[in-house]
Amino acid sequence: MSIKDEMPLLARHEGEWHGTYTVIDREGNVVDRHRSVLNCTFPTDDPAIPYHQTNHYYWDDGKEEHIEFPAGYADGKLLFDTERIEGSCWEVDDHCIVLHWIYKADPTVSLYELIHLDDTSTNRARTWHWLKDGVCFQRTIIDEKKVS
Repeated sequence: MSIKDEMPLLARHEGEWHGTYTVIDREGNVVDRHRSVLNCTFPTDDPAIPYHQTNHYYWDDGKEEHIEFPAGYADGKLLFDTERIEGSCWEVDDHCIVLHWIYKADPTVSLYELIHLDDTSTNRARTWHWLKDGVCFQRTIIDEKKVS
């Protein structure tokens, strides 16, 4: 069986997504907002990398960021181990995926993400809970639309 067969919800995320990231502090103040373009793919040229995500971020002041997230797969989970993060994600039900990772530059900072995909597979709602030493210090709210 392939990763798409074993993780059918993740397979529905394949494609290009456009969205907005809004970061809020513990008091609900907006501390950052930027646009995003994400590409979720299932490459077949390297069996060790059955999933690959490319994130492009764009701020109004002209700042841009580009991040690659190749992932392995085992036991029903995507496994991330990049220069930036180490973590995994798994399907919870027919609509929700949970992701957890730790930042390698500062292992006291970790993140839990909940990703909800609608029935049409064209709208995603995502939330990140940023933790420092186990205490939430900010949240990121992400709304995305699939464009291809």
